[in-house]
Amino acid sequence: MNKELIINASENGAEIALLEDKKLVELHYERGQDQFAVGDIHLGKIKKLMPGLNAVFVNVGYEKDAFLHYSDLSPHIRSLIKFSKQCIEGNVNWGDDFGRFKNEPAILKSGKITDIFNGKPEILVQILKEPISSKGPRLSCEISLPGRFVVVTPFNDVVAISRKIHSSDERKRLQRIVESIKPRNFGVIVRTAAEGKNTAELHNDILELENMWKEMQRNLKGAKAPQMIMSEQDKTTSILRDLLNDSFERVVVNDKKLQQAAIEYISKVSPGQEGIVSLHTGQQSIFDTYNVSKQVKSSFGKTVNLNSGAYLIIEHTEALHVIDVNSGTRSPEAGQEANALATNLDAAQDIVRQMRLRDLGGIIIIDFIDMKLAENRKQLYEAVEEMMKNDRARHTVLPLSKFGLMQITRQRLRPEINISTAELCPTCKGTGKIGPSILLADDIEKDLKYVVNQGVRKLILSVHPILEAYLTKGSFFHPSIVKRWDKEHKVKVKVIADNDSPLTEYTFYDAQTEDEIKL
Repeated sequence: MNKELIINASENGAEIALLEDKKLVELHYERGQDQFAVGDIHLGKIKKLMPGLNAVFVNVGYEKDAFLHYSDLSPHIRSLIKFSKQCIEGNVNWGDDFGRFKNEPAILKSGKITDIFNGKPEILVQILKEPISSKGPRLSCEISLPGRFVVVTPFNDVVAISRKIHSSDERKRLQRIVESIKPRNFGVIVRTAAEGKNTAELHNDILELENMWKEMQRNLKGAKAPQMIMSEQDKTTSILRDLLNDSFERVVVNDKKLQQAAIEYISKVSPGQEGIVSLHTGQQSIFDTYNVSKQVKSSFGKTVNLNSGAYLIIEHTEALHVIDVNSGTRSPEAGQEANALATNLDAAQDIVRQMRLRDLGGIIIIDFIDMKLAENRKQLYEAVEEMMKNDRARHTVLPLSKFGLMQITRQRLRPEINISTAELCPTCKGTGKIGPSILLADDIEKDLKYVVNQGVRKLILSVHPILEAYLTKGSFFHPSIVKRWDKEHKVKVKVIADNDSPLTEYTFYDAQTEDEIKL
């Protein structure tokens, strides 16, 4: 699988598109003003204890207080509080050797938030989820520093190996290496990318993360909450860190500074691969050149068409996402069951891509085309699981239910991407409903009678141009509606056309004061 990273830099930030075999699978937006990205470490201040929720709200500088649940506290939270306090006060007696730091006892998993926080202390927290909709950031006190091959976690000595490394011999080899080189008082999680790597590569990764921890320790000295202590790498670098391998074909950027930063990072983590970075200099925009813009337009929206003729309907509710698979036109020669299986497998591939592209999270229900044979249902389930192996988000896939529905839960860390691919009707505002009469002459005349009864005899009526023509145009034999109003209601009405007015809306003004008349 060939991977390409296309980066469109602008004054406001960057748009980052990840392509796999020329297909758009991830789209990221990195804004210059973003201050709350997943992985950022902040010094926050407890604002409110919520015993009923077993959680606290923490001020990290966002307009809404961030949420920290007891389940997101590290077992070593007391050590973290002690570490933060001593670093802020400059009372560090372990120097550069964090192994000399004396840990506090671990907390119980079933404890109460009020047992941990007394008063409103300052606490070191890490962004677990970016602010989404009206919610503030979601926080964690399980501080972790991710590298290319390992993730370092302080206050423990545990070594864990990624479950995606299946070879027992390789797992034992990595366990022995990491246990021999890791610093004291640091746990290490070995990532899938570490498979086959030698001791020097793993050691360099751990040393770099240890230096980051020391830098964070220095940044804490004299800090006052709320304050950012350490920022996660920019999205370009973090994507390269997590995905860079031999299958990466190229990284294309349209900014020289960004090109240089990418080259420097790749030369540091993967010497010899710097040649994959290139600068786009064409007159056509970089997204148009690499077919990203076209894929964005065709991939978002309620309906997604597939090359086979099938199509998906993707809808979002308050509680979950629903995806309906429709067969479109298929050849009758293969038979109903074979057609259903082929359509479902084709749809599954695009559904998995859509989940990554839109970053759908929470509960996702997929209504596949019904299949009678158990082996076909099993084949579809196994195919979806295999397709989702490239998805970095944590997820769980359940087999098809007896109703033919597949249930998926998927982690979402950033706001869902929702790009509008259609214009909103100015009249119905997307509801598909308008008033009982398109020209509304009867409704206008009813309101006119009310205004006349209030003693107003000279009016200005502001309406859509089509309605203005309907009310004012007449002939010798058929006087206009406005003239009929003049004769019947003894009122002078001047009709003016407003190009910005929806077709079914109108406004009355007093001609003498030019004030709007409230109806």
